[in-house]
Amino acid sequence: MSETIDRPFDVPFTHRLRVTEDVLGVDQEVLSAVLEPSGPEPARVLFWLDSGVAQARPELAAELERFVAARPDRLRLAGEVRTIVGGEAAKNDFRNVEAVLESVDRAGLDRRSYVVVIGGGAVLDVVGFAAAIAHRGIRLVRLPTTTLAQADSGLGVKNGINFFGKKNWIGSFAVPWAVINDRSLLTTVSDRDFRCGFSEVVKVSLLKDPALFRALEKAAPRIHDRDFDAAVPVITASATLHLDHITLGGDPFEATESRPLDFGHWSAHRLEVLTNFELRHGEAVAIGVALDTIYSARTLSLPASDAERVLRVLVALGLPVNHPALEDSEPLFAGLEEFRQHLGGQLTLTLLSGIGEPVEVHHVDTAEMRGCLEELRKSAARLGTTAVPSDGA
Repeated sequence: MSETIDRPFDVPFTHRLRVTEDVLGVDQEVLSAVLEPSGPEPARVLFWLDSGVAQARPELAAELERFVAARPDRLRLAGEVRTIVGGEAAKNDFRNVEAVLESVDRAGLDRRSYVVVIGGGAVLDVVGFAAAIAHRGIRLVRLPTTTLAQADSGLGVKNGINFFGKKNWIGSFAVPWAVINDRSLLTTVSDRDFRCGFSEVVKVSLLKDPALFRALEKAAPRIHDRDFDAAVPVITASATLHLDHITLGGDPFEATESRPLDFGHWSAHRLEVLTNFELRHGEAVAIGVALDTIYSARTLSLPASDAERVLRVLVALGLPVNHPALEDSEPLFAGLEEFRQHLGGQLTLTLLSGIGEPVEVHHVDTAEMRGCLEELRKSAARLGTTAVPSDGA
């Protein structure tokens, strides 16, 4: 005798996004409000800082300590403010995860305590992964400090580190307690990293919002020059689109094979590894978006004129659309199988039949893709973009 007993159920989550001008200045009550106590005792808080942010703002640790000390009935500092190496190096060493776990244990945090992480996307990933597995989940508050993290990754419900030479091979799904996109924190990033994040804005606009893509075309020269009045509204629009996709799209933990927000990412993830992470994630995404846009124009109904618009806006933002690592296509195409494994099941790529018109495909014509690589090289030369931007470019 056998029985089958299935009980579908839903788990309620709230995804909190706050947008501020100066989170430790005039807007500090926004951070205080999300760090809500769960009982009669003050909420216990542990802070982790991206080392690059700590170097750019050496006063930040003391500001955080004063912020907590000013609210003794509400908050309690659970340990000294800690720093972690920034950039992709953070995700390439499991000892960084262990350091965060050790700090959580030493501080005696529980599931209703808070880990607050301030930094770029890689640091958010490492600290977020540790918070997700400590006690099976400690409340995480993210304060992204890069345009890429504020526009895209900081809003995600994923975290992970690199392993076996593969991007995000170890990780988990975990909804952050809150995300605070603060304008003042963006002043800490280099010009190169400032521009990097807008490849993800281009991506999501191509998938979901033609009006946002047109706004990017218009604002690209000002964004390139770090005009915050031009940059912040499109970052917020991108963040909102990502938030809507996660909360309203029906598949926040990617149980299906479809991952539309990974347009351009099969090659981007592979390029990061092939260049030993010389390319920033945002730069690799720019190249991946350019490549898949050309492929969409050659194999689907995307007008060639619209593909040209995509390449031009990426270049106007100061992003690369080519790299020498593309010259040998075989190592790049290995990224298709890695992407399939990451998805589970059959290969599913999102391409474009038009701007704002995504379409899923399950097969890539590698001969046609080689033609796209050649076309991309010619387009990059014609548009005068550099293959690898410098930090101060």
